Formats: sequence, C-alpha cells, structure tokens
Amino acid sequence: MQDLTLAANALRMLAVDAVQQANSGHPGMPMGMADLAAVLWSRHLRHNPADPAWPGRDRFVLSNGHGSMLLYGLLHLSGYDLPMTELKAFRQLHSKTPGHPEVGLTPGVETTTGPLGQGLANAVGMALAEQLLAAEFNTADQTLVDHRTFVFCGDGCLMEGISHEACSLAGTWGLGKLVVIYDDNGISIDGDVKGWFGDDTPARFEAYGWRVIRNVDGHDVDAIDAALKQATEDVGKPTLICARTVIGKGSPNKAGGHDVHGAPLGAAEVAAVREALNWTHPPFVVPGEARAPLDARERGAVAQHEWEARLSAHPRAAEFMRRVRGELPTDFATRCEAQLADTVAKAETIASRKASQNSINLLAPALPELLGGSADLAPSNLTQWTGCRSVEKAESGGNYLHYGVREFAMVAIQTGIALHGGFRPFAGTFLMFSEYARNGIRMAALMRSNSIYVFTHDSIGLGEDGPTHQPVEQLATLRLVPNLDVWRPGDAVETLAAWQTAVAHRHTPTCLVLSRQNLPHQARNPETVEAIKRGGYVLVGEDKTRPMQLVLIATGSELDLAVKAQRELAAQGVNARVVSLPSCHVFEQQDAAWRRAVLPPGVPRVAVEAGVTAGWRQYVGLEGAVVGIDSFGESAPAAALHAHFGLTVQAVVEAGLGCVGR
Repeated sequence: MQDLTLAANALRMLAVDAVQQANSGHPGMPMGMADLAAVLWSRHLRHNPADPAWPGRDRFVLSNGHGSMLLYGLLHLSGYDLPMTELKAFRQLHSKTPGHPEVGLTPGVETTTGPLGQGLANAVGMALAEQLLAAEFNTADQTLVDHRTFVFCGDGCLMEGISHEACSLAGTWGLGKLVVIYDDNGISIDGDVKGWFGDDTPARFEAYGWRVIRNVDGHDVDAIDAALKQATEDVGKPTLICARTVIGKGSPNKAGGHDVHGAPLGAAEVAAVREALNWTHPPFVVPGEARAPLDARERGAVAQHEWEARLSAHPRAAEFMRRVRGELPTDFATRCEAQLADTVAKAETIASRKASQNSINLLAPALPELLGGSADLAPSNLTQWTGCRSVEKAESGGNYLHYGVREFAMVAIQTGIALHGGFRPFAGTFLMFSEYARNGIRMAALMRSNSIYVFTHDSIGLGEDGPTHQPVEQLATLRLVPNLDVWRPGDAVETLAAWQTAVAHRHTPTCLVLSRQNLPHQARNPETVEAIKRGGYVLVGEDKTRPMQLVLIATGSELDLAVKAQRELAAQGVNARVVSLPSCHVFEQQDAAWRRAVLPPGVPRVAVEAGVTAGWRQYVGLEGAVVGIDSFGESAPAAALHAHFGLTVQAVVEAGLGCVGR
C-alpha cells in the first residue's frame, strides 16, 4: 500500500509546513489521523470535487476542527477548488483556509467546526436528514437518496456533554448511515487524558445502541480499510470505529505527547520529520504519485453522472431538487397573504405560543419539508400540528422529532439537518433553556443556517415557576448575536407574520419568542399588516393635527401596555404614537427613510419590555426611558408579578410624562 503511505505522508507534511509557516495551528491531529483520512477519502468516500453541492455525495465532518489542515490537504489533493496558494495562506486574513473549517468559505467543507462535539452533533442531523429523505423519496424500484455521513472526532469531542446527547439520539433513531471514526490517541492539551477521561468509550456507545468496531490500528491501512468496509454494511445502527493512533505520528521527538497538539513543531523538528518520513520534497510540493490515490475528480464525475440518471427518471425529481435547493413552493407568497387576512379577521386573543401552533397548522400543508420538534416540551411549546407524525426510527420516516431533554444537541442537530438540505427544521423549548443551547445557536448564526427556534414562556408572565424559569436577560443577549433574527410578536397576527418571515429566510436562523399568557388582538389596517414584516412599524398613530410629543416602543406581551398607555396619555393631552418592534434585526435592515419615519429623530421615546433595559438604549437614547426588569423574577401569579415589577399601564404613562417634562 505504498501509494497510500505516500498520500498519508503528503497530508502530514502539508499540515506540518502550513502550521510552521503560519507560526500557528495544530499539527498533531493531522499527523495522527493522516492514514485514516487517506484510506477513507481514497477508497470509501463518494464525492465530486467539481460539484461540492451534489446532493448524492457522502458528507464528511471534521468534528475535531482544530486539525483543519488535514481537511484542507484532503480537499486540495482530491481536486477541489482549493489551490496550494490557499494552503500557504493558512490562518491568514481573507484566505480560504481559516484556523477552523468554515462552511460557505472553503469548497467541500460541510459544516463549521471548532467548538468540540458540535460537528459530531451536526453530523447526526445530516445522517437523520438522509434517512428521512430516503424514507420519503425512495421507492421499491428507485433509490434516489443513498449516501453516508462520516465523522472524525477526538477525545475532546467525546468529553463534551453534547456528544452524549447527540449520540444517544443517533442510536435511538437507528442512523445506520452514520460512521464516526474516533481518534483514540489518549492525549489532550493538558496531557495524558487518563486523569480526566476514564470512560469505557466502546461500552458507552454500545449502550447507546451503536455498533462498535474496537481496537483498530489507526496506522495500518489494511486494518482501517477492513473496519470501514464493516462500518458501511448497514445493520440499522450507527457505527463507531475506535482507532488507536499516535498524535503527531512521524515526529521523532514529539509524537505521542501533548506538545505536538497545538503549536508549530519548529524548524529543527520539521527537518527531523522530513528525514523520518523520507520526504525529500520542499514545503508545499507534493509529487504526482502521492496525489493520485486521493484525486477524486474522475470517479466523482462518474458517480454523480450515475446518480443524475436516477434523478432524471424519478417521478418527483423536481420536488426533490426544489427542497434540496431550499426553494419555497411557487404559491407560498400568495398563501401567506390569504393566511394573514384570515388571521386578522379572526381577531383572536390568545397566547402567542398558541398563535404559533395555529401558524404551523397553516404553513404545514404547503411545506412538506417542515420538520418540527421539541426538547420534551411539546405540550407546552405547542410545536406539534394536525397530522404530524413522530419519528421513532429514521428509516420509517416522519416529520416530528422528540429530542428529549437535550437542548444543546437539539439545535446542533437542527443545524446539520438544515446544512444537509431537503428540510426546514424548527424546534422548541422554554426561552430560559436557550441558555443550554447558546453556543449551538451562535454556530448556526455564524453559518447562516436557516433553523427556526420556538422559545416559549418568554417572561415573568410564566408566573409561579419563579426566577429559575423566568427569562429576563435572554432576549437582550440573543439580539446581540450577529445574523440571528429574534422575533417577539405582540399578538396572533404578528406571530403568523413572524413565522412566514422565518420560513422565507434562506440565510438567517430565527428565534420566535412567545408568551404563555394570552395577548389581546391589535387592530390594524392593510398597510400596517404588511408593515409587520419590516420588523418595526407604527401600530397606533398620533394625532396628525398636532405635533408629535412621544413615541412608545414595545414588543410581545407589553405591546398592549403601550397601546393602553397611549390612550391614557392622549386623555392627558400628550400626543404619542405606538411603535411595535417585534424584530430589531429586520428593522435595522430597512432603509433609513423607513426607520426615520417609524422613529422620528428628536421625538422623546419610551420602550417597554419584560426584560433587562440595557439593550433598548440604542432606541431611546440617554434622554428616553425604558420600562423593564433589571433583576431576576419572583414566584407568584403573573398579575401580581407585573404589578410588583412595575410592568403596568400606569408605569408606562408615568415614564412618558417624565420624558415630555410633565
């Protein structure tokens, strides 16, 4: 197998040279996993470098993303549009080879990894999406969806709690097309892991319901090949290959120790590696005989051509491609207009969580790609809809996922589903428990994944459960996340508009922040109904015959407080308008003329929201006022809490009078 030895050593040296030139990076993992990578990518992975988005490809996820140079070397040698100049620019500004892999930046990268364990959870989502699509589109005569998801992970990934959450679900769902290769090198940044990672990892995964292939020599090409052949024999279970490797393999003086993990080897040791591997080529030079085994251009083109022939013969080919491209049905916009009109006419006073469920019931018939779920809170989040079918085993299909009490894995799995394509995933939990999922939400925003999060029980209106379950700072901090659209609708009409906007977004994840308590319907004309989707608009106008004196800004359950306060202020001679601002993210994307028309400069402003006040200073300024909560909540009935914390009409009136000097 000399050809694969050369290919593996090419991967090692590309990593060594790139990290040395950048004076930054992680050479140990790429050197240790190079043999595993060479076998997988030359003999088992089905992909086409000419078309990284080919739907029939296998997915490869580098969960231990700090070893990114291994992936960049693989992509370059396989034939992707990643020239050697980009490898030479490793970790440099504007290169396509950043410190950790980033989807959408580097051709062939399937997901953004780095925070350990999340790539593994993303891969569970990808494998789940594959099997659910297969259950929907494959027939007895035609197999259209049939690909695998391969993952590299390390000790750190398996220490992180998210790996327990996600891998437990993968076993329960029976994800037989998921293959995880565990780099069991016994080393992490601090040293030998025996002092802090004593798990019986194979037994743990067998308890999850996985097939486990133990004690594979991660530097023996034949042993690796045999393990991968066994792993790709479908037994209705995901597979863990436990590969024993030496971190920094090929480094005479540093291999096997933690010093090789995350720092350049140094000029002397780089020279020693070259001698040890008998690698006589200068930095960033790879001979043809080392490239040949990994070059996937020809076999990838053949595989894609065969798949496209099956696609062209499939009776639902157009629908399949619409979904994997993320396109909405052609009549979606027309349906949305009719749905909004009907919801306005109903004028319901209901909780926005119930309005959300009503919205899902309206959207689901038009969106077969809708894939819902909840973290063991479906009766509270109201995320199920008429006719939805729970997923038990993925091969049997379904469109509703019971994630159990696993918020972090839930959002990371959602991201994997969205990245795979074919579904529009959403899932719910209490807003308070978004904290468990926070880094997964951030990663989705970084990747511009179009996941939807349904966060209910959004304030002290939750009541008796008390401060452990009453969110106060979560809205403000979620709004700080770049690329994340946060909606807090004030009634059923705004809730439907928020849902329609979230579904239409192609490159933005959305948080729908919803109430437990009922919210009164707000009267609107057709113009204000349409304006909801601009994120902020004038709900109740001022008296146009007099100068405007005040702007009241509100969201969610506090919108009705602002409307009632405006009437009271009018009775006291103060001419005010009410601005509903359900989505700051969308509002800030509007043109300056719209934003000035909604929030005129020079007019005093009062914002009211059942949460921390700091975030509203960007809208009210130093001269304005914010009615909110800058402490944790209390356990009591909701009405008593609103009075206790000053979330009342009178409090808003008094704040408004103070702003106009009365």
